[in-house]
Amino acid sequence: MNYGSYLKLDQLLECQDLESLKQNGKAAHDETLFIIIHQTYELWFKQILHELKAVKSEFSKERLPDESLGKVCHYLKRVTEIQKLLIDQMNIIETMTPLDFLEFRDLLVPSSGFQSVQFKLIESHLGMRLEDRTHMEKVFFESRLSKEQQELILKVEKEKSLFELIQAWLERMPFSDFQEWNFWEVYEEKVSLMLKEDENIINSKSQLGDEIKRIELANLAQTKKNFDSLMDAAAYNQLKTGKIVKLSQKALLNALFIELYRDWPVMSLPHQLVQLLIEVDEYFTTWRYRHALMVQRILGTKIGTGGSSGHDYLKKTTESNRVFNDLFHLSSFLIPKHHIPELPSDLKQSLSFNYDSKL
Repeated sequence: MNYGSYLKLDQLLECQDLESLKQNGKAAHDETLFIIIHQTYELWFKQILHELKAVKSEFSKERLPDESLGKVCHYLKRVTEIQKLLIDQMNIIETMTPLDFLEFRDLLVPSSGFQSVQFKLIESHLGMRLEDRTHMEKVFFESRLSKEQQELILKVEKEKSLFELIQAWLERMPFSDFQEWNFWEVYEEKVSLMLKEDENIINSKSQLGDEIKRIELANLAQTKKNFDSLMDAAAYNQLKTGKIVKLSQKALLNALFIELYRDWPVMSLPHQLVQLLIEVDEYFTTWRYRHALMVQRILGTKIGTGGSSGHDYLKKTTESNRVFNDLFHLSSFLIPKHHIPELPSDLKQSLSFNYDSKL
């Protein structure tokens, strides 16, 4: 055993097989960079899949053990650190100019980044499904992937996704309905008080002018409508039917409870988990956006090597391929700290550290 044999460096360092050299007899200088960048992405995708499978394994248990929550937060934190690296790698590939890329671009047709099966598996494990994808993605799924690759992705789609497992875990959170105290009734009272205060502030600002006041009061009315939709089961189900929200009402309400009481000890790790899921979505969105900008910079309005519309296609997937969008919207339903309902003493004890060194 030595460094080179353990890492199989002989094989690894021979994996950069230049098409320009094979087909033209002369190596395009930047093709080596292009290959290494994408091979590195695939290695990191493999690690992300490794971490996501471990997280799903923990949440697949009938009851998540207390010690597992810290573990899954650790795994997801590692995923977000890898994602930051994936984004930073864009800076390296952007050292390749459009003219440099044109030296070998046509030799790559019809291969495409869409054919990264590992990235499709990451999206599937998170919660993306074929029916959620854009029309062009569905076309490419059938035309750009082999039957074996399609079956592999569809097999993962039949499993419970991380989204579904997180939703079930959130639905099991017991704290918002505690014995004789119903948190949501008190929360609605506090929301009404907050909105009334906001209305008074708008009306009292004479310098705003009538037109600005009208606009701000209309925005406030929409805010109230959003709060009403959150609390009303029938209205919320309409949002789900229209695919405006994905999480169940109970799961979203319990996620909101976690965020409101995040400073209590028992809520600390659940809060970290919610934030990490938001970050995973955010960093993949950022990566897709940087990728789209990079393609626009290098290709302009040319079609992609795989036949897509290039930049335009990638830009559309930036927003459409998000899984935990509902968690992003939690901030819409937060209320100022001085309005957060006081918890009953028994519930405070349940959310606190109860260790007594004398026991």
